[in-house]
Amino acid sequence: MLLVDTNVLIDVLEDDPVWADWSITQLRTQAKIHRLAINGVIYAELSQTFSTVDLLDKTLENLQLSLLEIPRPALFLAGKAFVHYRKRGGNKLNVLSDFFIGAHAATSGYPILTRDIRRYATYFPSAKLISPL
Repeated sequence: MLLVDTNVLIDVLEDDPVWADWSITQLRTQAKIHRLAINGVIYAELSQTFSTVDLLDKTLENLQLSLLEIPRPALFLAGKAFVHYRKRGGNKLNVLSDFFIGAHAATSGYPILTRDIRRYATYFPSAKLISPL
């Protein structure tokens, strides 16, 4: 199983001039190795670019992405990582989506396909990251 971060999917769906080719290549390559998946947080982030649930669900089906629930240990870890973030001077007041995604990957042993490694690498060093950087 591999979690596909929102930024990679947006690259593909919006044909990003800089990142679409990399993201498409990675999705194809990783699909040969892993089952591709998202979680509810990624689903919610993607929903911002779709007009209906049906359209989003059809797109996920076409991309062969499974929707996984975030297990309770991951939710707990996300909260703890957020506390650490705040103690280090982070200024956001609500738990950030990257914390839920990173904690899900870390507790489940899933790699993350992403272009945004900063928070994942800092707060979830055990999570394997597949990125261009």
